Amino acid sequence: MRDLPRLKEISGILIRHGLGEFAQRLKLPRAVEKAGEWLHLGGDGSSASLPTPVRVRQAFEELGPTFIKLGQILSTRVDVFPPEWIDEFEKLQNRVPPVGEDAVRQLLRQALGNEPEALFASFDMQPIGSASIAQVHRARLFDGSDVAVKLRRPGIQDKVEADLRILAHLAALLETEFPELRRFQPGGIAAQFSRSLRRELDLAIEARNMERFGRDFADDPDVCVPQVHWDYTNAAVNVQSFVDGVPASRLDQLAASGLSPSLLAQRGADAVLKMILLNGFFHADPHPGNVFFLPGHRIAFIDFGMVGRISHARRDEIVDLLSAVAEHNEHGIIDVLVEWTGSAPVDMQKFADEVSEFMFQYEHVPLKGLNVTQLIGDIMTLIRNHGILLPPDMAMLFKALLTLEGLGRQLDPDFQLVAHITPFVRELMIARYHPAAMLKRGRQTLSDGMEVLTGLPRDLARIGRDMRHGKFRINFDLQRLDNFGKQLDRSSNRLTMGIVTGCLIIGSSIVMTVNAGPKLFGLPFFGFVGFLLALLNSVWLVWSIWRSGKEL
Repeated sequence: MRDLPRLKEISGILIRHGLGEFAQRLKLPRAVEKAGEWLHLGGDGSSASLPTPVRVRQAFEELGPTFIKLGQILSTRVDVFPPEWIDEFEKLQNRVPPVGEDAVRQLLRQALGNEPEALFASFDMQPIGSASIAQVHRARLFDGSDVAVKLRRPGIQDKVEADLRILAHLAALLETEFPELRRFQPGGIAAQFSRSLRRELDLAIEARNMERFGRDFADDPDVCVPQVHWDYTNAAVNVQSFVDGVPASRLDQLAASGLSPSLLAQRGADAVLKMILLNGFFHADPHPGNVFFLPGHRIAFIDFGMVGRISHARRDEIVDLLSAVAEHNEHGIIDVLVEWTGSAPVDMQKFADEVSEFMFQYEHVPLKGLNVTQLIGDIMTLIRNHGILLPPDMAMLFKALLTLEGLGRQLDPDFQLVAHITPFVRELMIARYHPAAMLKRGRQTLSDGMEVLTGLPRDLARIGRDMRHGKFRINFDLQRLDNFGKQLDRSSNRLTMGIVTGCLIIGSSIVMTVNAGPKLFGLPFFGFVGFLLALLNSVWLVWSIWRSGKEL
């Protein structure tokens, strides 16, 4: 109930952008639908002719920061959405009007306990960047260091929390009312998004991510990661060294800066692949706005709010997939993709046939000749056709690779990402089969096997004890059984009310024949009240049956 005003606003925006059927199928309260209809009357209806992905993107932009961030997260789900949806989600921008000087001063007082003049030698009140969660100002410390001050917008947490509660509710409704979408696990995506956005709201977490990247590239002179100034950093403010270079979004400035685009593409690719394949901790959004080019062909990364983590097992699976494609090993590809399916049901015969067709396209293509964007696109099409849902870390990784290759081709039309992947894959393969690594895996396997064997008698004893005490249970998960139970409950309620109404009519008719007791309008009081209750019950029954017919 506390989020009802925001829910009305969401419903109205969806209907205004031609998404009324979606709101209706979610079975929002009638008052919410009415609010949306009233809002729709004021619209020009021009968006109705636009493609659905465009209308959804426009609705997200109007819904505000939380939904813009959701769209950016969904843009990483190349396994769920086809390319035209991904293209629209990538257009979502975070640019919003900055907060004024008074609000900035109040934010600094609350976060750091003092006025900007007492905290910094100079502080530019005009932000150099303003997004939905935070805005960035340029400042200078008393030791002469130029810094970027990132301030969280006031009141953003309460609004985001309200939107996250609504999104969790909408995800549950999606799984209930759109059975065809259940295989995409809307609830899981909403939970992943909630965790990601709450981490992004805490600017100290971004600072720790930045420090982790700084340690990973401490020995790499070609990569620059801003330094965190912890004396000025907490959950509401992040102060980091200022990066002064050519943004990757302004490639027209490279020639004047004396920088070689092809060399920058090579070094940028090596940096991101090192994050993914060697460090297992990568920048999940290396788009042009987050990359800067510095003198000496150095690469600087900023905005570490969205990061990804890849375990050793996942890195091995990536290596296995690339090796299987290069060696035209259909079974190897199937093994990796099925491992990513989790518990999702897959028609293995049909899946194997489509993998065979997929491999036919790459039958005579050497590894160095692979187009990574096309390869990932073909794999994603294969995955979507069979309802396979990638693990979140893999979805972010593939999106990062697509973004990286796109930026590399902007810098150098002849850029080939796979040429940079090959040395890393070779290094990982050598490391995997190094005697020390194989000995370590053997010891771990032996240890796991011994643990299973030694624990087997205890587990069997526990199962036997549970069976003797009647505690042994087998759970069945039947889809939509909960809805069936609710429908059965409503039907039994209507049946009961019908019986009660019939009894009231019969009983009241008998009372009407008795000329005794109190009167109302010249009629026996209790008979009149009985008929009145029967009338109200009848109206409720008719209304309930009419509503259930609309919901089918």
